[in-house]
Amino acid sequence: MLADKRILLIVGGGIAAYKALELIRLLRKAGAAVTPVLTRAGAEFVTPLSLSALAEAKVYQALFDLTDEAEMGHIQLSRAADLVVVARRRRI
Repeated sequence: MLADKRILLIVGGGIAAYKALELIRLLRKAGAAVTPVLTRAGAEFVTPLSLSALAEAKVYQALFDLTDEAEMGHIQLSRAADLVVVARRRRI
């Protein structure tokens, strides 16, 4: 079902960041390509290196990175994805 799907995974702060590592592993095992986006708060919990190694893809951290924005990267990320997943902590 997930084979050859492109998933944009946005990792926010909190315990969800740790869970995102396992989620990436499971998605990759199912055949999906994962592009991680790590927020500043998420980077307090997991490293870009961990996400990149598991996803086997570049980790995006800056919304308006000048090198990526030459091609309007922040728009292209969402257009290239079949599914966008936001991993963040749940407030109770």
